[in-house]
Amino acid sequence: MTQAQTVSSEVEVAIDPTTAFKAFTEEMDLWWVRGPINFWADGGRVAEVRCEPGVGGRIVEVLDDPATGDVLERARITLWEPGARLAWASPLDDVLTEVSFVAVAGGTRVRVEHVIPAGGQDKGGTAWSRVVPKWFGAWCASRDRVAHQQIDIARLSLGVYYARPAAAARWLAQAFGFESIDELPAGQDPLPEGEYGHPWIEFRIGNAVLNVFKLEGERVGEVRTHVPWVYVDDLEAHFAHAKGNGATIVEEIHPYPGSSVYVADDLEGNRWTFSQARPTMR
Repeated sequence: MTQAQTVSSEVEVAIDPTTAFKAFTEEMDLWWVRGPINFWADGGRVAEVRCEPGVGGRIVEVLDDPATGDVLERARITLWEPGARLAWASPLDDVLTEVSFVAVAGGTRVRVEHVIPAGGQDKGGTAWSRVVPKWFGAWCASRDRVAHQQIDIARLSLGVYYARPAAAARWLAQAFGFESIDELPAGQDPLPEGEYGHPWIEFRIGNAVLNVFKLEGERVGEVRTHVPWVYVDDLEAHFAHAKGNGATIVEEIHPYPGSSVYVADDLEGNRWTFSQARPTMR
């Protein structure tokens, strides 16, 4: 039998504990990031993530049409102390979770702690400790200046394959400034594979998803039939940053119908085109 285990994380947010508790629970659908692998139910059916208030309330994924009442229950609330503590147990595994909200200078420390009992199973229950610092922290930093409207991912996503995906992901973040919704893998290639294969690496460009996948076998040929176009806030600054961080410039900034673009190759020779974004682009 395995021993009991504890997993935890924390983040400091610049709002008071009462507001932080309210944002965590009432605004869960707004801070829970949409993505291909971010749900317990079939991701293609999830319409909303909802936290019902009070002991006995549920954390659910609302499926299809909210009017039908079809849900997947993630958890059942076992402790409800607004502004202080929140706890739940999950019917999906044996993980017990408590979230605390403690006043600190400048705001609130939000701590997520999971207990996996001796002999118990973790089938995703500890994911909260991985996503709350980045997802909830980002939401608290922006919730006073953005619309309280869930922004789902775009209908078109992109997967790019690399012989060294971990190194490529770090390079894309450094040279091109791409932002990940999760921590990038810190290990060296090849990364150890888990139950579901190679570790998931996902960037967000606006509301579009860019996945970095492991290249199986050898790269075939030099013909490029697919070249991603990425719209950036400041084309000249992006060009200078990419060039200074090792991108191979194929075409410098030049006029293109409707805008200006530049073209660059990354560390494994994949080609990218960058163009100026409009102020209204997400």
